[in-house]
Amino acid sequence: MTTIGILGAGEVGSQIARAAIGAGYAVVIANSRGPETLTDLVDELGPSARADTAAGAAAAGEFVVVAIPLKLVDNLPVNELAGKIVLDTNNYMPWRDGNFVVVDSGEKTVHELRQEQLPLSKVAKAFTHIQAPRLLASAQPAGSPDRHALSVSSDFPEAVELVTALYDRFGFDTVDNSPLGESWRSGPGQPAWLAHEHQTRQELAANLAAAQPLGRV
Repeated sequence: MTTIGILGAGEVGSQIARAAIGAGYAVVIANSRGPETLTDLVDELGPSARADTAAGAAAAGEFVVVAIPLKLVDNLPVNELAGKIVLDTNNYMPWRDGNFVVVDSGEKTVHELRQEQLPLSKVAKAFTHIQAPRLLASAQPAGSPDRHALSVSSDFPEAVELVTALYDRFGFDTVDNSPLGESWRSGPGQPAWLAHEHQTRQELAANLAAAQPLGRV
């Protein structure tokens, strides 16, 4: 059974954990307060889940989901994430995190910054333009004509391949929006973001193409 490390046990991290276990994965999840605070969540998730520290979850995962906002001063377990594919669920939200001049100027996306902070990992932007509850509510079998689609962005083809397979197991189609420099196209305020309730693969591809820089989100 493949084990996914999840860093962040808020709404996004918890819902990805539920979807992962429903799709047959094992989960090791962490938050900033310590594994003892995750007892209720782990009890709900069942025997395929356990809690650990951030470093422990990063080390245990065959790949890792980061469900916490980016900080300019990195606080992730870089060594434990080395050599692994890291799925970054973060969005640039200045009203929550403050303004990053390098992002506002269009020089870099937040996902390029995450890649720089994790130079030995392979970062992919994933799960960023779907509300967490819809990871279960919107899932559909492969081949469904109106199957909901999600985008992925990465500088590494193997990371795109992994996310595509994961999306499929979760019940979603994929549109490749690589590299990380293009990840702003699915960010807050863009057509793909605004259509988060439902968009097919064709609709998502069109929405990504229609994106306009908003200060590079």
